[in-house]
Formats: sequence, C-alpha cells, structure tokens
Amino acid sequence: MIKTRQDLSHVQRAIVKIGSSLLTDADTGIRMDMVEHVVEQVFSLQKAGVQVCIVSSGAVAIGRVHLGWLGKTLSVYEKQAAAAVGQSWLMESYGKAFAKHDIQVAQMLLTKDDLRHRRRYLNASNTSETLFSAGVVPIVNENDTVVVEEIKFGDNDNLGALVAMMVNADLFVMVTDVDGLYDANPNEQQDAKRCSVIHHLDDSVMAMAGGSDSEFGTGGMLSKLTAVEIATRGGVAAAIVNGQQRGVLTDLFVGNDVGTLFVCGEDRHNRHQHWIADVLHVAGQLHVDAGAAQVIIHKGASLLPIGMTDVQGNFDKGECVEVVADGVVIARGLCNYNSDDLRRVQGLSSQDMAKTLGYKDFTSVIHRDNLVLKGKR
Repeated sequence: MIKTRQDLSHVQRAIVKIGSSLLTDADTGIRMDMVEHVVEQVFSLQKAGVQVCIVSSGAVAIGRVHLGWLGKTLSVYEKQAAAAVGQSWLMESYGKAFAKHDIQVAQMLLTKDDLRHRRRYLNASNTSETLFSAGVVPIVNENDTVVVEEIKFGDNDNLGALVAMMVNADLFVMVTDVDGLYDANPNEQQDAKRCSVIHHLDDSVMAMAGGSDSEFGTGGMLSKLTAVEIATRGGVAAAIVNGQQRGVLTDLFVGNDVGTLFVCGEDRHNRHQHWIADVLHVAGQLHVDAGAAQVIIHKGASLLPIGMTDVQGNFDKGECVEVVADGVVIARGLCNYNSDDLRRVQGLSSQDMAKTLGYKDFTSVIHRDNLVLKGKR
C-alpha cells in the first residue's frame, strides 16, 4: 500500500493516462515528440520492473484534424467517425515509438457496458494479465465508435481509474498539462501552492478543483479528483503530474517531489464492492425508513423488506439499485428480487414473504455482502 512518496519505488503495475491536451495539436493531429517522450519513460519503467498500461485520449481530436473538422461542432455520429479515423493514427504512433525498443503494443477498446457485465469484466482483466505476462503494453481507450451516452465513461480520467481496478494496479497516474493540484488557481493567484501529498480527499480538497482550459480535452481538475476518489477508494494510489516536464514519470516513480500524490485511506473497497459502487448501472431505488438506514450504516446489516417504504423503477433480480433514506442515497446494492415482487412485500416481515409471493429465495432484499455504503469524504 502506497502511503508516502518513497513507497512509489515499490510499484509493480501502473496505469498511465495521457490527456488529449498533451498529445494533439491543430497542425499535425498528433504530437509525435510527446508520444516518444512518454514511450521513453515507459520503457525505462519496464526496465525497472514496472508493468505499464497506457490509457490514451486523443482519438476524436486527431480525427478532427485529419477530416478537416477543426472549429466545427460535431454531431454524435461525426464524433464517432472522427474517433474511428483518429484511433488508427493513435495506435500507429504508439506502435512506431515502442517498436524502437522492441516492445509490442495491444489495443483495448472498452465501454462501461463491458465492465458492467461480470463475464466481460473478467475477460478484459484476464486479457490484460496475459498481455502483461508477454511483455506487451496495453493501450486502452474508450470505444467511441460505438459508445452511446448511457454507457460512456464520461472521460478518460474515469476510464483510467476503473481500468486501474480491473488490472489490480498499484498506482494510477494522470499525465496532463498542469503541475498537479494547487490550493488556489495558479493563473489567478501568484501565491498558490502545489499540494505535494494528499492523505484524505475531503470536501476542502474537492473545492480546490477548477474548470478545464484545454481546447482538446474534456476533463478538468474536478474530473481528475473524481477519478482519484474512485481509484483510492479501491486501494489504488493516484497522482497528477505535468507531462511537459522532462522525465516526470521517471521522477515520480523514484519518489521525487513532482505533481500531486493521493494516497489510499483505510476505508477501501474490494473488487466486488468497487464493481457495485463505481461500475454498475443503477436500475432503480429502494426507499427505507430511519430504522433500516441506521442498521445498514452503523451495523453493516442487510436490507430487509420490513424496512422498505417505497420502490422506484422497474428492474430484475440481480440488478443494482440505490438505497435512499430521507431523500439521500446511503448505499448501492444487488437486489435479490425484482421490482414487482418488492412492491408486494415492502414493509412486511421476512417471515411473511413466502406467504405473499408464493416463494422466498432470500430473507433479505439486499444481502450485506452485496451492499456498499455511499463513500464519505
């Protein structure tokens, strides 16, 4: 577990996310000098025994340039077309740069739907393990060509954090065009100070986030802190560094004071909890009374039908739902019954379920092993 910068020298597997603002420009589409700079550092990390997976933005931005669509507001289908064009250029660039070091690369295109389905999630995880074992560098991007709004990751910061969980990484690094997280906007306040190490991602830290100033990128600092929250909650430390600084990745991994390091707290999710809390689509809501909320939050209890006051949405057995108390979401979990059956038994004791439904597969509505409390900062 990474608790200090000195612990970074022990990292064995890392996700390195490269932002569009670093990789793209309006003249050439892709900055080959930046690709080679990243690849040189990844090569050095591999020689030091670190397995690296790259999450790379840039496909849509590169496609815009090659299609002559700069300055144009793109429709969904035009963005998907730009991604299809740009992704091939992106992979070709990484392939050429890594080939100079006799390293193979592999393309992995994912949607959030791939990670919501347990079998596909495990398949992607096993594929990445096989690639790491073969000395191959996986290059991951969102599958923008087929993605629709409800299965989008939102941005590649979020994607990188989820991939870090999927591959059991020790560290998730976001390489961007800023030096890290500052306690104030450095463009507006000269005395703004870079935060070196963040031990707890509370509301005061989240308030430091500003907007995105990049023409090509979609994720500002708030997006990055949201991704940090996902990663650290799952036991993966995170860092934000400036990719324009020469050798910044090498400096980070030997413990030098670059960027901002976010260490993991004690309240961490296992992989199953992470899958429920951060990946699955929410199909509905179960509203509960104050008594049920208390035993769920403070005693780690399962949700029983007697504590339910309302069922919202239509969902099947096994789908993910939110647990709501007094208008506030307190947890997520996998439901043991479908929505129609739950409406029939809400407020009843567990003993009355079989009499009402004609069957009783489970005593609980959501078992505590499949129930994850909403994270507290």
